[in-house]
Amino acid sequence: MRTIELSFPHTLTLNELPETVAAIGFFDGIHKGHQHVIETAVQEASNNQMESAVITFHPHPSVVLNKSEKQVKYITPIKEKKAILQKMNVDRLYIITFNKELSNLSPREFINHFIVGLHIKHLVAGFDFSYGHRGKGNMDNIDDHAQERFTYTKIDKVVLDGEKVSSTRIRKLLENGNVEKVQELLGRPLSITGEVIEGAKRGRELGFPTANLFINQDTLLPKPGIYAVKVIIKNNVYEGMASLGINPTFTEDRIDLSLEVHIFDYNNDLYGEELQLQWHKFIRDEEKFDNVDQLIKKIEQDETIIRGFFS
Repeated sequence: MRTIELSFPHTLTLNELPETVAAIGFFDGIHKGHQHVIETAVQEASNNQMESAVITFHPHPSVVLNKSEKQVKYITPIKEKKAILQKMNVDRLYIITFNKELSNLSPREFINHFIVGLHIKHLVAGFDFSYGHRGKGNMDNIDDHAQERFTYTKIDKVVLDGEKVSSTRIRKLLENGNVEKVQELLGRPLSITGEVIEGAKRGRELGFPTANLFINQDTLLPKPGIYAVKVIIKNNVYEGMASLGINPTFTEDRIDLSLEVHIFDYNNDLYGEELQLQWHKFIRDEEKFDNVDQLIKKIEQDETIIRGFFS
């Protein structure tokens, strides 16, 4: 997959670009609804012997349009988004910088520049996709702006348990730690990648050595607590338990969250390695213990529960 970062105005030359079928949207999470849009574009491209593309945006429009929103955390930061799209056999990824200039384009200017101007011959989007200044362009009036220069497919909403599959729904579930339901909406476990960094080494002293993960600040995490997780290290999958929080027994005054994972039956040194962590089940909230013995006993109970869950 080739990744091309663009801003307005881009300098790509039309006759140097392949005829392309593109899926367009923000696609945070690449959940089952997004997958339907993207898979439709990939299949349409294959049927017409064209290249497939995904057109997405960064940062989230709310960072630019909502002055109180300084930073958005993403279900799938750019790195994760690229990895998922690669597996979906997308040929090209266009990442358009969302800024004031882009937000002020009229719907027709947007279509002329980023659809016609990228040699898109067929566009696939969700029913609620909008474009152009104040979102005045949408999938109901796109004919006015396409002017028969490309065809398009509008994808209906995907519903699970009587409710639309959406990034907003996933965010609410993560606030409650419901990573199992999130897995249903994504069609895969929620996962993050992080580098193993030096920690306080308390886990080793407790008999449960942990890998401390540095997580990009753009990453949306589930609510603090203890989780059943799987860890992928150099394509090998291990089971384990993760603690996300402030470690109240030792560092009650801490503000930022730490993420530590104890990998079952694994003893190798991981400093500097990049791990992929998959969230499988919320086990319990963080607790403050009066002494270390109480904490160790609770961790042993957590391990028994989690090994049982995976078996």
